[in-house]
Amino acid sequence: MRLGISHTTRYGFSGPVSHGLQRLRLTPLRLAGQTVASWSLDLEGARHEAGYTDAYGNRVDLISFLPGVEAVSIHAHGVVDTRDNAGVIGTAQGMLPLWHFTEQTPLTEGGAAMAALLDGLGGGEDDVLSRLHALAGLVREAVAYEPGHTDVATTAEAVLEAGRGVCQDQAHVFIGAARSLGIPARYASGYLMMDETIEQEASHAWAEAHVPGLGWVGFDIANAICPDARYVHLATGADYTACAPITGLHQGARDEAMHVSLAVEQQRVEQ
Repeated sequence: MRLGISHTTRYGFSGPVSHGLQRLRLTPLRLAGQTVASWSLDLEGARHEAGYTDAYGNRVDLISFLPGVEAVSIHAHGVVDTRDNAGVIGTAQGMLPLWHFTEQTPLTEGGAAMAALLDGLGGGEDDVLSRLHALAGLVREAVAYEPGHTDVATTAEAVLEAGRGVCQDQAHVFIGAARSLGIPARYASGYLMMDETIEQEASHAWAEAHVPGLGWVGFDIANAICPDARYVHLATGADYTACAPITGLHQGARDEAMHVSLAVEQQRVEQ
């Protein structure tokens, strides 16, 4: 499948900004089932300073705001070719060992609510993949998809206690539970082509777990499927903080307004 993507983030400040730095993870990964045909980052009110590949294998671009700017625009766009591998990514990219993905982070660490979730899994299947599918079903039942109740700092335990959240929350719960079982798991961010609309309000998130003999396998709890050809990977990491599309800081103006526009649509492949 050929997917065309246009992702724009605009910042408007209350006055001139004296200094600003941002870290961007907005370039799709090159991995099994995904080929980047073309990709560009266009900036207004900012300039590109450097780029590198982080320990997880993600492309990271560093930008700085032009002195005195009152508005900044970041436009990531291009074309990505994908295929349906039933969620199987294969061997890990990046430089980190598998054991790193069995260690909990503050966002994935569980407590009593996590333990109760895992009790529901029972002895279950000996097969790792079957247990992960069962776990995905439990997380979906335990965490209803309801936007507006959590933020990027909400922990998996708090999500389970509340019983609601969004895709990143469901991913953190699944990751924390899988790690509690000794299964390496990680967070994935990216884009999803929706069937009913091109224009979207935000990017997407899901979880991946490492299965012996298969490598990394994706689990989208929100949509109850393993990622298929409609998905585009941007970044993977221990949790959201390692995959956030844009992070940074600025000095000068105290207030800002942010607007995000995103479009993902299938394109014709010329024969």
